[in-house]
Amino acid sequence: MAEIVRMPKLSDTMTDGVVAKWHKKVGDKVKSGELLADIETDKATMEFESFQDGILLHIGVEQGKAVPVDSVLAILGKEGEDISALLKGNSGGTSTSSVTTTPEVKTQNAAAPVASTITEVKIPTGVEIVRMPKLSDTMTDGVVAKWHKKVGDKVKSGELLADIETDKATMEFESFQDGVILHIGAETGKSVPVDSIIAILGKGGEDVSGIIAAETLRQAQGTSSATKNTSNSVSEKEEVKTNSAETKTAQPVVAAQTHTTNDSGRMKISPLAKKLAQEKGIALNALHGSGDGGRIVKRDIETYNPALAVTKTVSTTTAPALGVESFTDEPASQMRKVIARRLLESKNGAPHFYLTIEVDMDNAMASRVAINNIPDTKISFNDMVLKACAMALRKHPRVNSSWMGDKIRINHHIHIGVAVAVEDGLLVPVVRFADQLSLTTISAQVKDLGKRAKDKKLQPADWEGNTFTISNLGMFGIDEFTSIINSPESCILSVGAIKQVPVVKNNQVVPGNVMKVTLACDHRSVDGATGAAFLQTLKQMLENPVTMLA
Repeated sequence: MAEIVRMPKLSDTMTDGVVAKWHKKVGDKVKSGELLADIETDKATMEFESFQDGILLHIGVEQGKAVPVDSVLAILGKEGEDISALLKGNSGGTSTSSVTTTPEVKTQNAAAPVASTITEVKIPTGVEIVRMPKLSDTMTDGVVAKWHKKVGDKVKSGELLADIETDKATMEFESFQDGVILHIGAETGKSVPVDSIIAILGKGGEDVSGIIAAETLRQAQGTSSATKNTSNSVSEKEEVKTNSAETKTAQPVVAAQTHTTNDSGRMKISPLAKKLAQEKGIALNALHGSGDGGRIVKRDIETYNPALAVTKTVSTTTAPALGVESFTDEPASQMRKVIARRLLESKNGAPHFYLTIEVDMDNAMASRVAINNIPDTKISFNDMVLKACAMALRKHPRVNSSWMGDKIRINHHIHIGVAVAVEDGLLVPVVRFADQLSLTTISAQVKDLGKRAKDKKLQPADWEGNTFTISNLGMFGIDEFTSIINSPESCILSVGAIKQVPVVKNNQVVPGNVMKVTLACDHRSVDGATGAAFLQTLKQMLENPVTMLA
């Protein structure tokens, strides 16, 4: 059955869009997740991916032409399928009884609900199915953190339907069409696989029991990953409904503590919750977080009761009884689940080997002092390492490669990912074309990306496409460590602390500043000699920073 792909509404202000580039032509085979086109909106140019398999039977918008939201972009179907009725029915821009599918778009703030077709049953005219979209390249399932509508409510195109929690962030999920909510298929707090039905919209009064039954049957038969994920999913709502994690003991039960600060003493609170607390005059130390790891979130502000705060404070600060074993189970966040899955896949799938080298940082330290003496300029040692890596990668392109299964991709561009620790785990924002940037530009970009990563304001484009990664734990005093490769990259560099140690210079033992770096390599695409040569070049550049300007 042919599927219509329409111009989605990718931002709250978008009224039309421009197809900046088509990546497929009529007659091409298209797989789910493949790039169809680049769509230019009033805010950005976004990659537009297909949400189903098929043959591209029709392109309805010329490259470079602006068309209104909901216009027919393309039609996918089986080879030779007759689409004349669809073309005739949509010539005036009006919707037909055919159900349309909107491919996934890689953007955080513009997640348009997806309407897809269940071919097993006939879908009533005007009924649209909203499925869990794939909002990032690593997302396999999502959690409906909050529904903003309920069954029977009227919904307009562009209105907020729900908040969706992914492995990277919590995103607002807007409706792509007008209608009435006939069915909600995902409970608040429940994890559901990508492409599962989360809602059904219609005109009101339509019988959608057949659609629901077909979806249930589809999941039961294992035609999607829903069955697998459902068996492992845990309702966060059930686990945190007491606003504290459940404490299990081998002896008599001890009340669990809800920690609202991290190890460094910083209050664990979302920016929105902090703002709401300030507006309502609520003291932050009176709040108890119900989010991951005791993080204070919006719902804690909305449900705050001063009368209960004193009681909670007493009960949650009870010291553990002596001689009693206890532990706390916290639900794994979507980010933590993806980190676990991807790193396990990399460690088990890529044959890692490690190369470590010492770098004399005396000249680098002197150069940094000189640069930072320039007004309004401040660079870090990590910025210098990033710049040196970018220049060394230009000389050793095989280290800047990716293992693609049956081929090795030598990347001619240099996009360096910088590992940033955030509250729920780890993000790797990307500094693009790093070899073409000055130290001050690199420093500014890293600061901006790091801040947005911690504030959960990164866009998908900010964390995709890296060809090499740097992980730095030197600021924590770690001498040296090894990292797991961020597949499909071939290498990742681990940077340790600068230590003052005795060194031999000119046959004399003198104080020196030494830093150890360790390169983890995928032996499928990078050999030991190749990695060693890269480290030699990196060492030379850091020990003589002026060479980075050559």
